[in-house]
Amino acid sequence: MALNVFDHDEYRPPVWKSYLYQLQQEAPHPRRITCTSEVENRPKYYGREFHGMISREEADQLLSQAEGSYLIRESQRQPGTYTLALRFGNQTRNFRLYHDGKHFVGEKRFESIHDLVTDGLITLYIETKAAEYIAKMTINPIYERVGYTTLNQEPTLKKLLPHSPEMPDGPVPIKDGRNTERLTSLVRRATLRESDMVPKYEKVHNFKVHTFRGPHWCEYCANFMWGLIAQGVKCADCGLNVHKQCSKVVPNDCQPDLRHVKKVYSCDLTTLVKAHNTKRPMVVDMCIQELEARGLQSEGLYRISGFSELIEDVKLAFDRDGEKADISSNAYEDINIITGALKLYFRELPIPLITYDAYPRFIETAKITDAEKRLESLHEALKLLPPAHIETLRYLMAHLKRVTDYEKENLMSSENLGIVFGPTLMRAPELDAMTALNDIRYQRLVVETLITNEDVLF
Repeated sequence: MALNVFDHDEYRPPVWKSYLYQLQQEAPHPRRITCTSEVENRPKYYGREFHGMISREEADQLLSQAEGSYLIRESQRQPGTYTLALRFGNQTRNFRLYHDGKHFVGEKRFESIHDLVTDGLITLYIETKAAEYIAKMTINPIYERVGYTTLNQEPTLKKLLPHSPEMPDGPVPIKDGRNTERLTSLVRRATLRESDMVPKYEKVHNFKVHTFRGPHWCEYCANFMWGLIAQGVKCADCGLNVHKQCSKVVPNDCQPDLRHVKKVYSCDLTTLVKAHNTKRPMVVDMCIQELEARGLQSEGLYRISGFSELIEDVKLAFDRDGEKADISSNAYEDINIITGALKLYFRELPIPLITYDAYPRFIETAKITDAEKRLESLHEALKLLPPAHIETLRYLMAHLKRVTDYEKENLMSSENLGIVFGPTLMRAPELDAMTALNDIRYQRLVVETLITNEDVLF
């Protein structure tokens, strides 16, 4: 069978590689060997495929009639444990069988034994027939040719889009609004120019094991994703669908999609800014703009807490409305509600603004007594932060520096702000309680130094 492989010197339009799909169609079908006699102590989650405590030899004889034949037996050596005996490749294969509400022999869990056997036969057949092919799937990926695209929509796209004379089988971008709306967001994004003002932050994909309904192809290598369940992984942020093995080589170019990124709070910072195509989280920009418009002279700014119920309202407004959230004085007259909402945003980041990876370096920097050497070390530590984090930190520190300009009115010095923001921006990565407590003073010192030397460090 001829396999689809791209010529390195000539571009070819994306084409599905159907070899693995055809192999799945050829895989043996499950054939249940029914037990004709009554079996005592049959587990309630097994049916007539359960044959009780029979030997391997007896099972082998019962299964010898056809490929795909299967039965369940109880172990003679370990009563109370069960084995799935399956005929494949003219030999009987035995798998330890488990049940925790669903049936499984490995990672995948199934509602029925029939589904488990079906998936197992598909996997065994494909891995037997195409082991070398599977090993080479990631070598010449379609992903590098066409960039970000949801290839599963290919048949639909061919009907929607005009054909180019140079690429008789491939779609070309179109500008008609009605058709564009019908494309997946990933394809649509590929036709849009990003604003030159917005940095192109690098982001890793957030892959999760996923069960695809109906035939699906990998968007990295364009090969079929075989099996009944958990056929591959899906990026929870952008929706990219790939084989588990392909996910290890996909570039760190995740483009989060607002269809998948539905929260503002508790969302990874880089994911949020890429989803909204902004330099910084809109929460940070909007809250700081509101604070500087009407709150810089407010006594105890950031130190005095607002009502927690109203802060929660602001959080829900951002999660629901994004940049359209109303945080004006008409909605929240008390400026401490806005400071509370901003601090809550930083506290709920899954990865703190000063990341877990960079945390030890920042703490060690704060322990340096020589002021000049501390600044040099802090400058190096900042380089450990992801671009979106350092840009947000720069913007926040510039704002806090302006807060200290009104210290006579608001009574908030850089030291006071360090006490507030140290534990807010930095969290110890799995340290014991005593060490974490000792780190608080160094957290304060880090933020205080960042504020005082904001113009030099950023």
